[in-house]
Amino acid sequence: MAVMKRQGLGTLRAFLLLVGISALCSVALGTRRGNASLEHRGHRLRHSGHSSLHRHRQRTGKEGQVLHRSKRGWVWNQFFVIEEYTGPDPVLVGRLHSDVDSGVGNIKYILSGEGAGTIFVIDDKTGNIHATKTLDREEQAQYTLTAQAVDRDTNKPLEPPSEFIVKVQDINDNPPEFLHGPYYARVPEMSNVGTSVMQVTATDADDPTYGNSARLVYSILQGQPYFSVEPQTGIIRTALPSMDREARQEYDVVIQAKDMGGHMGGLSGTTEVKITLTDVNDNPPKFPQSVYSMSVSEDKVPGEEVGRLKAKDPDLGDNGMVNYRLIDGDGMSMFEMSTDSETREAVIKLKKPVDFETKRSYTLKVEGSNPHIDPQYISWGPYKDEATIKISVEDADEPPVFVAPSYTFEVEENAPEGTMVGRVHAKDTDVANNPVRYMIPLYTDIEQFFSINPEDGMITTTRPLDREAQAWHNISASATEIGGHHQDTKVRVNIKVKDVNDNAPEFATNNEVLMCETVAPGKVIETVSAVDKDEMAHRQHFTFSLAPEVSHNHNFSLKDNRDSTASIYVLRKGFSRLTQDVYYLPIEINDNGMPSMSSTNTLTIRVCSCDSRDTILSCNVEPYVLPAGLSTGALIAILACIVILLAIVVLFVALRRQKKEPLIVFEEEDIRENIITYDDEGGGEEDTEAFDIATLQNPDGANGFLPRKDIKPELQFPLRPGAGHTGANSVDVDDFIKTRIAEADCDPTAPPYDSIQIYGYEGRGSLAGSLSSLESVTTESDLDYDYLQSWGPRFKKLADLYGTKDCFVNDEDEEDS
Repeated sequence: MAVMKRQGLGTLRAFLLLVGISALCSVALGTRRGNASLEHRGHRLRHSGHSSLHRHRQRTGKEGQVLHRSKRGWVWNQFFVIEEYTGPDPVLVGRLHSDVDSGVGNIKYILSGEGAGTIFVIDDKTGNIHATKTLDREEQAQYTLTAQAVDRDTNKPLEPPSEFIVKVQDINDNPPEFLHGPYYARVPEMSNVGTSVMQVTATDADDPTYGNSARLVYSILQGQPYFSVEPQTGIIRTALPSMDREARQEYDVVIQAKDMGGHMGGLSGTTEVKITLTDVNDNPPKFPQSVYSMSVSEDKVPGEEVGRLKAKDPDLGDNGMVNYRLIDGDGMSMFEMSTDSETREAVIKLKKPVDFETKRSYTLKVEGSNPHIDPQYISWGPYKDEATIKISVEDADEPPVFVAPSYTFEVEENAPEGTMVGRVHAKDTDVANNPVRYMIPLYTDIEQFFSINPEDGMITTTRPLDREAQAWHNISASATEIGGHHQDTKVRVNIKVKDVNDNAPEFATNNEVLMCETVAPGKVIETVSAVDKDEMAHRQHFTFSLAPEVSHNHNFSLKDNRDSTASIYVLRKGFSRLTQDVYYLPIEINDNGMPSMSSTNTLTIRVCSCDSRDTILSCNVEPYVLPAGLSTGALIAILACIVILLAIVVLFVALRRQKKEPLIVFEEEDIRENIITYDDEGGGEEDTEAFDIATLQNPDGANGFLPRKDIKPELQFPLRPGAGHTGANSVDVDDFIKTRIAEADCDPTAPPYDSIQIYGYEGRGSLAGSLSSLESVTTESDLDYDYLQSWGPRFKKLADLYGTKDCFVNDEDEEDS
């Protein structure tokens, strides 16, 4: 670029004035358009390989010296663009101008860099730069561009390229935002005023370094007077003392953040904060009632529930937990208390049975207290409460009660029937004090050895008892209240049967004694002992002796050892199995009971063959010879006869089993079905012949003859006497049967059949007479049946029938006549 030399101070001052006017005009132009702002710096820039320009003043040391100015490059101002401009014309950002530009149009300005040609355009003649699009600082805060001046004809650079920055100037176009809302916070109830709850923070996308667009101020729109917020920090604090969770637990607070320092025209944003008061133990438990009334029936068993109560505590969790305990009262020994884990109620239970007749009411004092106490609020205590429980005992119809839990009696065995064993006693504990009746349940005394007096409870025997059969009888006695609800109570009765000496002693074992034929005299062949079924006492003793009938025998002797045993000795030698193989030695045993009992027991001694060492070889008798008088042929003949006899018996039995034909041949038209009833033993299988019932119905045909298979055909019987004069209308069945039986008994040709034939006829001899109406057909009766009316309604119908029948018969008689 050409350097312009100016001579003299006046010329310099004139130039500076021109530059100032030019800057003022540029500012005025930019203000008029309203699109860009040229910040006037009041200095010129000279490009010397970098973008910073400086002023150089050359001074002389003496008057008249010429001042020199350094070489100038670009002449410009700081460039700014307001964001979000939406005017009709492009915004003038600024103007580039070079010192070499003489204004004749030979200089061409070129713009390159960020947004050049799209966002920013330059007039290559004048150097004016315009923004063609709306800019957003929040998207991009500044743009870096490069300017260059070239010769329009040759495109030869007249200046080196120089960078400059176009800044987007911020406006307040973004409201504050709470990026993490809504918020949830918790603060303990009863907190002091000013307790920090939480901090909320809003963000503003505007430039915090320019103006007040991003300067935020916080305020509370909803939530007063309970909470407040610090304007600068956004910290929420409690504003009221003693906020009670039990009164209100949750609060909805709305916080606002406003930019422009909170002044008019600023933008704002809000968020919601849900604040919950957490519980502290600030409430003691309280019983809703000071006195509780409960009742329990005297028939309740220990462990049953009597009643419940609960102290109210509005606190939550561990703070609201209540422990209960009994602290006083006359019922502490009769009742107990526990806590229901689900409902947290105090449960009163029966500890011991209560008795209405003994005590009718009890009093308990119960305490409910908090196990977890907050030291911060301990001065608000005490954290416990008390209540009184009055329990009344209700009367119940209780079963009788035996005066003893069990009874034990003794009775001697063989005691006669009716011996008193002992007495049980029960009483009615109710106020009515009803009498009691006693009995022994059958299932406890199945064989009914005992009986009990139902009035006084005295137990007696029903038969003699045997201790050896059953030493103890364990029965039960039952007592039932008369007039009550028939409730019964049972008690155990143990009866011991006392022993008496009623059993004689006997051998402890009944084994045979084996003795060698060659036994030497004086040798002990056996030691016997005894047992007794009676109760063995430690002083019981047995004595042994030979029975009187063998006391002087020459074979064996007995020695009592005085220790309840006895030894058997051999008196002689020369025993032989062939002569006698078994000896029976009766021994008398006595005990020392009161009275003494004795018995005779037989000891069996068998003679055996032994070797030289007295080892037993055989104890059986050997048949050395056959009995005399019988030969082998005779024995065979006897056996043959026995076989023949057995064959005959078998054949006879087989023939007897065959079905026999009836003895009497009946005509085909005379076959009848007879019902024969035997009341005694008859004649066996052959007793099958019976009288024909047709004979009874037609007595005139009794003279007829029925052939029998066991009688020859030519044999004829004379006419039975007395049979011909019996008329059809004068038959006496009783006489007829007796006659037939007598004939059968006297008939020598008939088999001896024993039978009683029973026929359906009415007998005689009844005091009331016959009630049959059979004779009414032929016999006219003048009997008056009206007396049957007095026999009751069952006989009234019978009297009416007979009366009607009589009338009917009389009518027929009249017609016949």
